[in-house]
Amino acid sequence: MARVLVVNAGSSTVKLSLIGTAEEALWDRELAAPSAQVDREQLRDAIEEIAGEVEVVGHRIVHGGNLFRSAVRIDQEVEEQLRQLGDLAPLHQAKSLAALDAVSTALPGIPSFACFDTAFHATLAPEARTYALPEAWRTRWPIRRYGFHGLSHGWVARRAPELLGGDANSRRIISCHLGAGASLCAIQGGRSVATTMGFTPLEGLVMATRSGDVDPGLLLWLLERGEIDPAEASRVLEHESGLLGLAGSADMREVLARVEAGDARAGLALGVYLQRLAGGVAAMAAALRGLDVLVFTGGVGERSARIRAEAAERLGFLGVAVNSTENRRGQRDREITTAEATVRTLVITAREDVEIARQVRLAAGLRT
Repeated sequence: MARVLVVNAGSSTVKLSLIGTAEEALWDRELAAPSAQVDREQLRDAIEEIAGEVEVVGHRIVHGGNLFRSAVRIDQEVEEQLRQLGDLAPLHQAKSLAALDAVSTALPGIPSFACFDTAFHATLAPEARTYALPEAWRTRWPIRRYGFHGLSHGWVARRAPELLGGDANSRRIISCHLGAGASLCAIQGGRSVATTMGFTPLEGLVMATRSGDVDPGLLLWLLERGEIDPAEASRVLEHESGLLGLAGSADMREVLARVEAGDARAGLALGVYLQRLAGGVAAMAAALRGLDVLVFTGGVGERSARIRAEAAERLGFLGVAVNSTENRRGQRDREITTAEATVRTLVITAREDVEIARQVRLAAGLRT
């Protein structure tokens, strides 16, 4: 199997990792990239450290629209199609394409592949992806539920059955990706059945700075009265809401510390976060007609024993219960279920880099 350089352009960083033939990380770097662009010189210097080791490159691309349902080799036509999709993910697509251009310059002649956060959700049934809007709108514009975090949820779909053994197709899994961005995915037979993010990554759960679900009538009320304009609505919903808007901090660790100290704003933020999380899991369980496995992943999902414990307590009616000792252990992949629970609960480290490397090898026809 080839060694794959994974390029993950996020909202504030560009993460680079070289994934070896045994799916191990041979090298990694995280570069600051707070704007829509990347520091080409810094990126070039980092890649020079391992340029001779790279055989193929995999880029995380947030949005594949209706065009891309799996990883694809990047050529001039594909790159132009990715640029045309920029309007659907303006905060992410531009940076991913800037990173693609910089890496291609630093590694001329090395084949590059695009791996999409939306692709895992291409299996959503029409009733799961369609908004109740007029047909004229849905045919004129590419309006549908796309879903995001697909690379993380796809890794969970692979990793959870490995930990549990048995027939993966029989497992009804809910993946809880809880980080700065947060989403849920209902998985059956290794396929996405339902998810909380929609046309944009704003929909669904409370996040670090994103609002999650908000009544559209509330926004219309503010806009029609002239209280805000579309630019302010976008800025506030994306960057000033969520935990930050509720508690004044986007860092769950700080929010939890302030809850312990009796801070009322932090207590409200935690309550809203957990209320939305538990309700979302219940909705995903309804889509699956039941629940066999609950997985916590992402920065908060992996590291916060309190979030896992309190979420499990709210989900006890579904058969979820966690062992307090196992729940407080380290960050390795593990099961934290109590003996009496009917739903098995896992903690799985997010490995989008490994999932990207796997998809690249499959698309390139390399052994995986």
